[in-house]
Amino acid sequence: MSRTRLITVVSLLLALLAACASAPPKPSVDFDVEHDFSQDKNIGFYALSGGVTGSNPMQMTDFQKDRIKEALGNALEGKGYNLVDSATDADLLISWHLNTVEKQDVRTTSSPSYGMGVGYSRYNRYAMYNCYNCMSSTDVKVTDYTQGTFIIDMVDPVKNRSVWRSVTQSKMKGEMVKDQTTIDSAARLVLAEFPMAP
Repeated sequence: MSRTRLITVVSLLLALLAACASAPPKPSVDFDVEHDFSQDKNIGFYALSGGVTGSNPMQMTDFQKDRIKEALGNALEGKGYNLVDSATDADLLISWHLNTVEKQDVRTTSSPSYGMGVGYSRYNRYAMYNCYNCMSSTDVKVTDYTQGTFIIDMVDPVKNRSVWRSVTQSKMKGEMVKDQTTIDSAARLVLAEFPMAP
């Protein structure tokens, strides 16, 4: 695994979180209606959390995962939850991962171009041009981009199954985001619909 490819994927993940903060895409949220969230107070991190899958799957460094983990932890504490280190002390475990897909955006635009013609036209006899000479040109613009899907699951550690999920999708620009405040803001947005602690 090359260092350049690793930095690119991490940059894309952090850019996705930053995109959520600057122009937030509304997360798609679903949950298990039979789960009683009013009983949940302590949240830990799922051991296998933080994977990257899709077109460019590779591992992240520990300190890069820590930035995301810290942001999600801050957002949960802001909702009144206690963060615990041991899964045995947790009512729920938070798991997150990123899926990346390379895509193309194809846009076609047509623009008219007018030809000049002098002479008689039975519909517009005094015009210096007529639409018999009109033509149009078509421009095609192809843009390659990476679409990132950031997924958060809240896992019931007793049943070992997800009981709440938030999915956020965005085009990723690739610039490195290191500012923890920006990442914190994005984490609050992706967890906005998670219920407040009892």
